[in-house]
Amino acid sequence: MNAPRHLIVTADDFGAHPAVNEAVQIAHRTGILTAASLMVAAPGADDAVARARTMPRLGVGLHLVLVEGRPALPPERIPDLVDAHGNFRTNMVRAGVEMFFRPTVRRQLRAEIEAQFAAFAATGLTLDHVNAHKHFHLHPTIAGLILDIGRRYGLKAARAPIEPGAVLAQVEPGTRAVDGVTLPWAKLVRRRFRNAGVMVPDQVFGLHWSGAMTADRVNGILRHLPRGVTELYTHPAVHDDWTGHAPDYAYAAELAALTDPRATAIISQQGIALSNFKDLCAS
Repeated sequence: MNAPRHLIVTADDFGAHPAVNEAVQIAHRTGILTAASLMVAAPGADDAVARARTMPRLGVGLHLVLVEGRPALPPERIPDLVDAHGNFRTNMVRAGVEMFFRPTVRRQLRAEIEAQFAAFAATGLTLDHVNAHKHFHLHPTIAGLILDIGRRYGLKAARAPIEPGAVLAQVEPGTRAVDGVTLPWAKLVRRRFRNAGVMVPDQVFGLHWSGAMTADRVNGILRHLPRGVTELYTHPAVHDDWTGHAPDYAYAAELAALTDPRATAIISQQGIALSNFKDLCAS
């Protein structure tokens, strides 16, 4: 018997800006979005939480930010993680090396991750899943801290960014998956999390076309969706020019993809079950 197709459709960067939050609300209420990953220390976090409380079927998870953003803790408490302006550093390689080798940095990292989990818990929302900005949770130190700290806050599901290149090539011939050096770490994180009892999807889409998940691409993925549990993650916003936006991301086009009636029709025709993480963990 063939395994069923379960699909989780996630919006990352929930809380980054009201333009993102509004798009999440629209895509969940009128489209195929089932989950969103909250940046608890971002400028629009309070607005995101207020909107989430009106959407009980939206699975809201924690989008840990440890690079290119603002910390939850005062910068003076984590001096080795931030720059002179109190922002997380942007050099992931250097930050990752220091997190692995320097005990002082690891202590500060633990404190910041704990603070972000605690800030999420303070919202009163049920923790649907955990992932990290720029997929920094592939770092073994960060992954270990997520498991250690997260279990006290109800961690049940997480993302391992493993994208099937064969499906991408079916959607757009000649396309290849973005594997590089991250694939072995993603497989290690998936195994490590699953061994700890954390649910991880079988495959993920959103890496190769990050910021460019057009309607044609999303619908193509849906037509060729593999069996098992799939997460498709996106970056919608109601317009492209908001404070903190990535200059090359087509945010509004991604919102249009999530609300395209063709996507809903394909999901119905293919017998795909739309879910969030907490529903699948409970089943």
